[in-house]
Formats: sequence, structure tokens, C-alpha cells
Amino acid sequence: MSDFRLRRLGLLMEPEAGNPLEAEGVLNPAAARGPDGQLYLFPRLVARGNHSRIGIARVLFNEAGDPVGVERLGIALEPEMDYELRLDGTGGCEDPRITFVERLRRYVMTYTAHSRSGPRIALAISEDLFRWQRLGLATFRPYEGIEFEGVDNKDASVFPVAIPDPSGQLSMAILQRPLFPGTRPEEAARQTVPDSVDLHRESIWISYCSAAMTGCEPFHLCHFGSHRRLAAPVAAWEQLKIGGGTPPILTRHGWLTIYHGVSELPASPGSPSKLCYSAGVLVLSKDLPHVIRYRSQEPVLTPELPQERQGIVANVVFPTGIDRRDDIGSPDRLDVYYGMADCRIGVARLDVPMRLPSDGLENLPQAKLIGEGERA
Repeated sequence: MSDFRLRRLGLLMEPEAGNPLEAEGVLNPAAARGPDGQLYLFPRLVARGNHSRIGIARVLFNEAGDPVGVERLGIALEPEMDYELRLDGTGGCEDPRITFVERLRRYVMTYTAHSRSGPRIALAISEDLFRWQRLGLATFRPYEGIEFEGVDNKDASVFPVAIPDPSGQLSMAILQRPLFPGTRPEEAARQTVPDSVDLHRESIWISYCSAAMTGCEPFHLCHFGSHRRLAAPVAAWEQLKIGGGTPPILTRHGWLTIYHGVSELPASPGSPSKLCYSAGVLVLSKDLPHVIRYRSQEPVLTPELPQERQGIVANVVFPTGIDRRDDIGSPDRLDVYYGMADCRIGVARLDVPMRLPSDGLENLPQAKLIGEGERA
């Protein structure tokens, strides 16, 4: 096998009839193995008015080892803090990612807290996946004159092991994608196609929290600096935006994450533009994860099924959870859990090839880059 292959396993979860907490969808789950070895999903549950909670569900498997359904177990996080509540009384705890961080011996959840100020990255920790301690909003130190504070931010995830920051200090590393003004896909779609990419504004970044590995108090896990740009839009399928997806997971080739890209679908004259969310593979160096070893030229998952093309938001596949199948002796098998049209949850199987494909994208866009000396 010489390339990454992804095969859909089916629809796993959809809104429960008569359940008001799921009236507007179940989507974008985190996935984590508990201390009991079982797999748990943490889906975003959306009630009327886009009021979002993070639920808990146990994944059910068939005799072949494929996920086939879930058992709902309750709520993990409900909007309670000021940074999770809007002026109208609704709130958002959305789109979690969960990683067991070995040095901390804790699960770390990153999630989107949606308040009157807009979406921000928040963190929580747990020993057992059922009781969560909020740590508050993530903060990011400035980088070469770029202010990250006060900027919308979503879709973050952390690495499971200590990662050396640019100075060599072991740290907790986070992948994050600030949504600087003008870089949302719907904003980019209203503009003419640019002939350059602003690396400061349109990239996924990797940032570091050195205090996380020095025995400090838990709230210190929220403060990040030593930023490095990781990846900017390159291919047509990610032209309008790239952003985070699944937490990084270690494979034979390095750290693998499934990320998302947004493009614009052809539209008839006079019709509003339609966006398409797809997913691709990014492989990072095991020892230097700011170095990209491979990036898929074409998406490994695009909206094709009716459940992916029709829903709350059409034409969306959005990967957020990943499970390496060590439990069945298949470490090269990765089950990917993803949102379908912002309404349902699907699962697909990704098989890691023996060798990295030779047709990966170049690390930087082919178009002219806007770098430090020529910012727009």
C-alpha cells in the first residue's frame, strides 16, 4: 500500500427523536479511550437557538470490530461560565477534542467556548473522562507584532507527549488556527480569489506551553507562546481556509492529523456562493512536529453521501475524533469520527500505508506569499 486510504464505515449518531438537547443536531465529536479501555465520544449537542452542550456517549462495536452505534450517557460540559454564554442566555460549549497527555496523567479537552465575544479556545482536564475541571480560556502571547488575544479561534488540539519548543524546553504543544478578520471562509468567498497568501493570517499554527511540564498549577496549562506557523492554504480544495481537525496521533511516519479545508462550489449566476468542507492528511515529524513530512494533494474525504450534503450546513465533512485501533491489534488502522452537514456523526477507516506517498503537496503555497516584510 503506497497511499492513505479512507473508507466510510457508516452513520454512527444522529439527533434523537424528541430530545430537545439535540433538536438542531449532533456533530463534531471528540473521541477518547477511557481508563476502562472503552471508546467514548463527546459530541456537540445543539438545542434550539444554537445552544450547544458537550455530551458523552459510549461507542458500540460489532463482532468485526467496527463501530456501529452509541449509548448516550449524559452531559460532559454545559455552558455555565461567562466565556461560554451569550447575551440572549444561550451559550456554546462546542466541537471538543480530547487527548490523554502522558506527563500530566490527565485528559486534556480543548473546546470552543462561544460567548458574546465570539468563539475562543477553552480547556478542561479530567482523570476519568466523566468529571471535568474547567481551566478557562487559552491565552496566546504576541508573535512578531501579531496580537492573538481578542481574535476568534477554534478547532484546537494538543499533543499527547511533551514536545520541545523552539528553545528546546519540553512543553505541551497545541495546534490552533486564529480566525483573523477576513479569513473566515464565507468572508474569503465574497472576495476575488487572491494571488497571494498571508502567512500571518491564514495558517494553522503550533504553539507551546512550557509550564505544563514543570509541575505548575493546572491553570498554567492555558498560556501559550513560542509560536510557529505550520501550514497555509495550498490546494484548490482548501483555497478559502484550512483549519484543525483531529488531535495529532503517533503513527509509523510521525504525528498524523486529519485537517479540514474549505473551497467554493460552482454556483449559477446570481446565486449565493456555496462552501464545501473536505478533509486531508497532514503528517508531522515525530521529533520536530513543526516540520511537515507529508500533506495530501487531494482530500481523503469530501461530501458525497446525502447525509453529508444535506443538513444544518450543507456539504460538510468535519473530522474531530480519531481512534488508533490498538485494541484489536491494528495500530495502522485509524477510525476517524466526523461531523456530517453539521447534523450527524459518521465514522470512516483510514489505513496508514507502509511508506509515505511521494505525491504530497509542497510545504508552502505556489502563489506568492505575504511574509514578514510584506504584510497586507
